[in-house]
Amino acid sequence: MEERLAEHTAADAPPPTKDGPRPDGAAPPGTPAPPGAPSSGEPAIWSRNFRYYFTARSAGLLSWAMLPVAVSAGLLSGGYGLDTAGYSMAFLVAPFAGLVLFGGVLADRFTARRMMIIADLANLTAHVLLALLFIHGIDHLWQLYGLLVVAGTANALFQPGASSTVPLVSRDVQGANGVLRTSEAITGLGGPALAGALVGFGSTGWVMVISAVAYGTSAICLFVLRLGVVPAPPAGQSLWRNLAVGWQEFTSRSWLWGVILIWMFYAVLSWGPQLSVAAGVIVPEHGASAFGLINAALGAGTVAGGLLAIRYKPQRPLAAGAVAMMAYPVYPLGIVLGWPVWLLAVAQVLVGAGIGVWGVMWATSVQTQVPGEVLNRVHAYEVAGSVGMYPIGSALAGPAVGAFGTDTVLLVGVVVSFLTAAALLAARPIRTLERVPDRV
Repeated sequence: MEERLAEHTAADAPPPTKDGPRPDGAAPPGTPAPPGAPSSGEPAIWSRNFRYYFTARSAGLLSWAMLPVAVSAGLLSGGYGLDTAGYSMAFLVAPFAGLVLFGGVLADRFTARRMMIIADLANLTAHVLLALLFIHGIDHLWQLYGLLVVAGTANALFQPGASSTVPLVSRDVQGANGVLRTSEAITGLGGPALAGALVGFGSTGWVMVISAVAYGTSAICLFVLRLGVVPAPPAGQSLWRNLAVGWQEFTSRSWLWGVILIWMFYAVLSWGPQLSVAAGVIVPEHGASAFGLINAALGAGTVAGGLLAIRYKPQRPLAAGAVAMMAYPVYPLGIVLGWPVWLLAVAQVLVGAGIGVWGVMWATSVQTQVPGEVLNRVHAYEVAGSVGMYPIGSALAGPAVGAFGTDTVLLVGVVVSFLTAAALLAARPIRTLERVPDRV
C-alpha cells in the first residue's frame, strides 16, 4: 500500500486555471487531473486499482442484495410474522437514510478508502454474528435488530466513498461506471436468487457466512489500493461546518440540485409505489413466478444499459440519460392495458436499459463535475435527496390504491415518469451540461 500518510495535508483544492470557474460548476478546459488519478500509462478502465475496486464493490453489492431477502425469508420460515420482517427492514434502512450525510463528511475528513474499509469490517463482524444468530436460533429480537442497525450504519459510511473513488481508479470514468452498473445489475439479480435458494434449504446462517466472506474480500481489496494523495477539506473545520460547505457546494450547481428536486417528485409519485402496486396486479393474475420473471427482465435490461453506456459517450450526458428515461412509463402503462407477461417482460428490458444508461450518465457527471475535496459530501446529499424519498412513495402506495384505485395510481406514475424525463430535458442547466473529456 503506497497511500501517503500525509494525504490530507497536501490535498487542497485543484489550482485554478486561467479560465476561472464556470457558472455550471464544471471544471474549466485544461484543468489538471484530480490528485491520485491514474496515470496515462495504465489502461483507461481496467487498471490495477480498478480491478481491485471492482472486486470490492461487486462483493459488497452481492452481500447487500442478499441481506433483505435472507432476513425476511429466514424470519418468515422460522415462524415469525410479517410485522417482525417489516421491523427488521426498517432497522436496516433507517440508519442508512439518517446517517449517509455524516458518512459523506467522514469520508472527506478521513478519506473514503479508510471509511469504506471500516464499514466493511463492521459489516463482516455483523454478518458473522447474524450467522451465529440464525444458526443457533434467535432468543431475543433486539439482538437481530441491533445487528441490522450496524449493517445499515456501515453502508451509510461506505456509500459516499463508493462514488468518489471511481475517478481515482480509472481514467475512463464513464466506462468504469458502466462496468460497475453492469455488476450492480448482475448482483442484484443473482444475490436475491442465491439467498432465496439457501433459505429454502434452511441455510439462512450460511447466507450470512457468504456475506461475511464477501465483506472481508472487499476490505482486503480496498486495503491494497494505491491512491496517492486524495483531496480533502481544509484542516480544522468542524463536522457541522463540513456539512454546511457540502450543502453550499450542492446548491451552487443548478444542474445538480435541479435533478434531485425533479427526482424527489418522481420517487414519491412513480418509482416508490410501482413495485408493490405492480405486484398487487401481476401476482394474483399470473403468479409469483411471472412477477419474478418480469423483474429479472428489468435486471437484464439494466445490464444492457450499463454495457451500452461503456461505449456511448454523448457530449451532453444528462440530456442523453433523460431521453433514455423516456422508456420508464412503458411498463406501468402495460400493466394498466393488461399486456401479457412476455410483453411486460419486454417492457421491463427497455425500462432497465433506460435506467442503466441514465444511472451511468448521472454518476459520471457528478464524479467529473464536482471537485474531489467535496465530492463525498455532495454525493451524500444527492443520495439522501433522491433515494431517501423512495420509502415515502412505497409507504403511500397502499393508501393511494385504497383511495383512488390501482389503475389511477399506475397512470399517475406513467404521467409523472414521462414528465420527469421531460423536465430533465426542459431544464437548461441539466440539458446543456457537457461531458468532461476522459483523461489521457
